[in-house]
Amino acid sequence: MAQITDENNQSSAAAAAADPPPPFNPLTPAVPISYPLKTLEELESRAYFKSFHFPFNQSTVKLPSTAAGAAAALPLRPRTLVCHDMAGGYTDDKFVQGGANPDAYAIWHWYLIDVFVYFSHNLVTLPPPCWTNTAHRHGVKVLGTFIMEWDEGKALADKLLSTKASAQLYAERLTELAVALGFDGWLINMEVNLDPGQIPNLKEFVNHLSQTMHSSLPGSLVIWYDSVTIDGDLNWQNLLNDKNKPFFDICDGLFANYSWGEDYPKLSADVAGERKYDVYMGIDVFGRGTFGGGQWTTNAALDVIKKNNVSAAIFAPGWVYETKQPPDFQTAQNRWWGLVEKSWGTVQNYPKALPFYANFNQGHGYHIYIDGKQVSDTPWNNISLQSVQTLLQPFIEYPEDSTTQPIQVSINFKEASYNGGSNVTFSGTLADGADFRPRLFKGDLLLGKSPIHITYSVKSTGNSLLGIAVDFTSAKKEKKSVFLAASGNTLLTMNQFSQHFTHVIMPRRVTKLDPEPGWILQESSVDMAGHTLNEIRAVCYRPKQESHAPSQYHAVLGDIKITTLGQISNFPLSSSWIFDSQFVVWTSGPQGSKRLSAKITWQLKEGNADFVKYNIYVNKLKGTSSEGAPEYLGGAVVKSFYVSDLEVPTGVYSLKFVIQVCDVGGALQKLEDSPSYLLKVEGA
Repeated sequence: MAQITDENNQSSAAAAAADPPPPFNPLTPAVPISYPLKTLEELESRAYFKSFHFPFNQSTVKLPSTAAGAAAALPLRPRTLVCHDMAGGYTDDKFVQGGANPDAYAIWHWYLIDVFVYFSHNLVTLPPPCWTNTAHRHGVKVLGTFIMEWDEGKALADKLLSTKASAQLYAERLTELAVALGFDGWLINMEVNLDPGQIPNLKEFVNHLSQTMHSSLPGSLVIWYDSVTIDGDLNWQNLLNDKNKPFFDICDGLFANYSWGEDYPKLSADVAGERKYDVYMGIDVFGRGTFGGGQWTTNAALDVIKKNNVSAAIFAPGWVYETKQPPDFQTAQNRWWGLVEKSWGTVQNYPKALPFYANFNQGHGYHIYIDGKQVSDTPWNNISLQSVQTLLQPFIEYPEDSTTQPIQVSINFKEASYNGGSNVTFSGTLADGADFRPRLFKGDLLLGKSPIHITYSVKSTGNSLLGIAVDFTSAKKEKKSVFLAASGNTLLTMNQFSQHFTHVIMPRRVTKLDPEPGWILQESSVDMAGHTLNEIRAVCYRPKQESHAPSQYHAVLGDIKITTLGQISNFPLSSSWIFDSQFVVWTSGPQGSKRLSAKITWQLKEGNADFVKYNIYVNKLKGTSSEGAPEYLGGAVVKSFYVSDLEVPTGVYSLKFVIQVCDVGGALQKLEDSPSYLLKVEGA
């Protein structure tokens, strides 16, 4: 993009040049990664589809669809586009099956985003599937980037635009990639000087790409970056005007460069007319030539954009991570996105559909738990698993002056989780008979005739109680609030809360997990047919006692699921699946052991039911017994998993791979009922 340099990237590139890695061969089986295309020859030849890595890079999570089955169009209001550009791209996120960095960069404020662009300075930037998967869960569209810049870009542009047919060919190849990988379109960034005679073919390229994307993937987007003008000059306009409007007219929007003045958003809106929301005014978070200075004053630009009723394009929010803003990434990230929220407001609401499941996972952590039991103590990152088996992330309020809160609310990565790698922890002081009600979700869910069934996992100390409040509106806009109380004394609870809520409901079932200490599952049913679910809040409280002095409060929320009573998890029988292994390689390890690398695939014999995730385990079999408990290998969102250098001790004669199926409502197939695949150890 214009006027942007990155000293960190330059130093990294210099180090890499001094000690270059072996050439990357995409045909060779290896740990699956995401990678860009760097030449037009790669694009034209469809080389990517022959890559070993291609099947692993397909996003499996679809955007919520309309009644006609297509992804919904963008709403008619000011929108937020976020352009990733974090440390040059393809860092920890390139490892499709996840990595080992518990502090890897992630975004979890999806409720503030409409469109997410994955950006790098490569010719064709293909979004790693982890970003598409988690963005789609939150209703956010994802774009890749097609960029030509510098002298090399000019040579590429000459080839791209040599004829009308070549312009159409490369547009069709880009469409094919987006559809195959499951993302939603392209940001086009032509940062080169062109000959005026090339402009007709450039317009043909943009127009044909827009048309083929729209016909192949309804609801998709092609957005033009404000760079080269209709005269062929590389001359950033910083607004929509007659120099770039011809490109705007044949695609879905303009990403205006960052060096705009205070009146530019209004001038752009005037030129765009009815399409004013398709103008995305750029903001460089690093602050390089951007209105308002970016960084901790990014909201200054957002305020001006919002006032003039156009959209915003936030470039490089990874600034918080790259510059190591104090005191730590988690805190600084929440604070920075809090500026966006204060200026712009929430643009996405959850839940929107049932079943709904959330376990507050951000896609990184120090352990993995499944149904309250720890299966891994290895640090990890994998944004595809962000909010494991879930469509949504929680909406948690972070007031500026959090010291006034009696209870501090945080995502906790260190304490035991219920599912995944984190939970929501409520900790502070609270008097007997008092309560604190932090918001978790803002919903937009119209309920049908069936009652809804709400289950949540909780762990608390002492007499710290945690309930759930759900707010509704009727068809007549009447507000109602239902309190799902924690188990305890019914009479005391009713006396304490009946005057604050329309209904107080005690749990219909309470399950204490054994042998895992502390976790309790609270289950309640609510009948609010025809109402719209607007908000879900946690309720931290203490029962009324004789003493009202504040005392220590601590409770943990592990997950929450909402279903209708008719939604039952039906997993296929283990015999319904077909397995295969490919690229099986055995190597020798120490003391007679072996190491295995192999691709394991599975599919249903009949039908094509898609589940949100698969947990992968292995049993190492010796004789008639296994070598210890099943070993957790990782999670997959495609029906494939690459096992890399798995250590197989001497005496193990076969490996039993178990694939635990996870559904959209948060249910997991029992391990003993899950499909499995037996692979004999070479030479055993």
